[in-house]
Amino acid sequence: YVGCCVYCGGQPDTSDHAPSKVLLDDPFPENLSVVDACTACNNGFSKDELYLASFVECVVCGTTDPAKLARPRIARKLTELHSLRSEIQAACRVDPSGQILWSPDVSRINNIVLKLARAHLAWDLSLLHPESPHIYQVKPLAMMSPSHRAHFEHPDFGMVRGWPEVGSRAFLRAVQPFPEFSEQWIEVQNARYRFRVDQCEEGDAVRIVIRDYLSFHVAWSECRRIRPPNNYALQRTGRAERPLLFQRGSVPGRPLNAGPSSGRSLIR
Repeated sequence: YVGCCVYCGGQPDTSDHAPSKVLLDDPFPENLSVVDACTACNNGFSKDELYLASFVECVVCGTTDPAKLARPRIARKLTELHSLRSEIQAACRVDPSGQILWSPDVSRINNIVLKLARAHLAWDLSLLHPESPHIYQVKPLAMMSPSHRAHFEHPDFGMVRGWPEVGSRAFLRAVQPFPEFSEQWIEVQNARYRFRVDQCEEGDAVRIVIRDYLSFHVAWSECRRIRPPNNYALQRTGRAERPLLFQRGSVPGRPLNAGPSSGRSLIR
């Protein structure tokens, strides 16, 4: 509990699941994380969350045809929302070599990635980071080199800065075993969503994998962290983000591409 909207710092009047249910399938996991939010943020993220979930599903399956999608929830949404299906289809093309190229709306994806990362930090560590992160990377797992994949899955931070705050969920996971806890990764739903939160030399870091396909790595500097008291309220900044600082190797703005033989899409 942080006593304010974890996304904008405003007065909370509702709650939000982390991760969003649109990224998961029925039956939903028990005890899904819930964070404080305001109605404006909670409602404002909905369309972009559906866009991200639908785009990733279409890329993974190599089609926008609802009948050929693996997730029934997304298939129903694309059957009902012709405009969303058309938008994703318009982002798909085939190059002269026969590769399928996908060009997502990067701003919408960034919006939800930051939302998810901030929610996980608030839930696990009771921390707020309203500023832009100093690390922001997006990459399909299949496009990672073996060494990059190994570091992403099992990062070696060298000297860890210390134990999480006593009583925080991260602290509790560090001192007692959890069934879904394996080397800091939390599997919310198999093959749908997993994440890990670390406090390390990178700062306050969050790694996320959606659909066993697309990975995100976001980190904020330790010196900018905010531990809000219960009556804390940041000045509302609205939904728009300030320009992000992208590390070398991040790929916002670059197309998602897939070879037709695999039906899976990759980020260059």
